[in-house]
Amino acid sequence: MSATRWCVAVGLVLGIVLAFGGWFAFLVTILFGLIGLLVGLTADGKLDMAGLFGRASSR
Repeated sequence: MSATRWCVAVGLVLGIVLAFGGWFAFLVTILFGLIGLLVGLTADGKLDMAGLFGRASSR
């Protein structure tokens, strides 16, 4: 299982644990899932964070 999938799973579980119940919990879970996805994509090297902030590694 790739780091992206692991981080999304962890983000979703944390979202469920931190906010259990109602529409607000649903939105918080989606937020944590997206954060987990971004962390996982960065860990897999599929997302260049330096490029997002204007400091690309290659010229």
